[in-house]
Amino acid sequence: MSASLLPFAVLLLAAGPAGDASTGWDQWRGPTRDGRTAVTLPASLDEATVKEAWRVPLGASYSGPVLGPDGQGGTRVYTTEAVGNTFEAAKAFDAATGKLLWETQWKGYLSVPFFAKANGDWIRSTPALQVDENGQGLLYVAGMRDVLVALDAATGAEHWRVDFAARADSEPEMFGHVASPLVHEGAVYAHTIAGFSKLDAASGEVLWTVLGGDPENDGAFSSPFVATIGGTPQILVQARTKLCGVDPADGEILWSEPVPAMRGMNVLTPTVLPADGRGDAVRILTSSNGGGTMLYEVTKRGDEDWTVATVWENNRQGYMSSPVVIDGIVYQHLKTDRVVCYDVKTGEAAWTSTPFGSYWSMVTDGKRILALDADGDLMLIAADPTELKVLDERHVTDATSWAHVAVADKTGTAGGGRILVRALDELIALEF
Repeated sequence: MSASLLPFAVLLLAAGPAGDASTGWDQWRGPTRDGRTAVTLPASLDEATVKEAWRVPLGASYSGPVLGPDGQGGTRVYTTEAVGNTFEAAKAFDAATGKLLWETQWKGYLSVPFFAKANGDWIRSTPALQVDENGQGLLYVAGMRDVLVALDAATGAEHWRVDFAARADSEPEMFGHVASPLVHEGAVYAHTIAGFSKLDAASGEVLWTVLGGDPENDGAFSSPFVATIGGTPQILVQARTKLCGVDPADGEILWSEPVPAMRGMNVLTPTVLPADGRGDAVRILTSSNGGGTMLYEVTKRGDEDWTVATVWENNRQGYMSSPVVIDGIVYQHLKTDRVVCYDVKTGEAAWTSTPFGSYWSMVTDGKRILALDADGDLMLIAADPTELKVLDERHVTDATSWAHVAVADKTGTAGGGRILVRALDELIALEF
């Protein structure tokens, strides 16, 4: 390893996703990749409580914004965009002012098939950020053509890139790359056309690849998740036709379970839940387009014996919105555009809403849910298993909004927080 990479190697080896929600927002669905935040959400969304700090125009993207410290008492916000029909770009902004700090471009445009054109030709994957308190570290960006780029978080300088389509001697994924990278214990994990790969986070060296060479599982729409089952650390990987537990040390597939979905449209990030206090098992909730909603129990028996049992399943179909779980109650947006609330132990619905829109991203502080729909409407919802209780709502953009909303604290201030909305053609910063 070169001397120039050594500081990043030390930083990245020490870092990894925390088990508890924090006040930052550094990756897909937040610090724990499940939509939880330690920031207390505002009591309302009115303009006196939640003020617009700035908005900047951007090229198209579905990447959710991520945030991290700049080392000077402030915060940087990172996002991506398509630049014409040739390039992709990552940009960093000052979180307080919206000032552009740097921009880095690379060749990466991909035209999707005509039947998917309604959802555009721009980046789907949300970057992963790993920085220290001094703002030093790397931003990992996965573009549409299965190219993973590591950029200096402070300057935007490229540290390394890996072209997974070239490694697999393949065309890129038909719909473009979707799965968001995961950084964990000195490694970055990416699910691309080549398969599911572990890379050295500092150098970009590919350490192993599994689930490759399978036409039914080329690429993935779902993003990986870290879990420990029966004392065994693993990466949960929802490929297009199955859910797997992968050993991070060597890529061994510890267990797998088929997950039915139309055209392999397994998009949701798996939700990991305790198995009624049992230390040898966890429960995993997922839902698919054309399949249904399933709760699996994965149990470790002995050193190498794994069992997967279906606790319950029903015909409610997820689409693209991953749920949040609060005190054993699931709040999930469905393919029908409705929101359903149900007990995770039984799957029985407590209530179902009228249609809201084709996509929701959700963040919860454990008492309330902040939801952003595809029409640019923010909603503040009580975590109430008896009825849908919308506490407040606010229209924040006229542009389509399929990127995941982000919530983080305001670095260097006492209390309060930021809400970042990445609409299709702009980035909006709100403060409370």
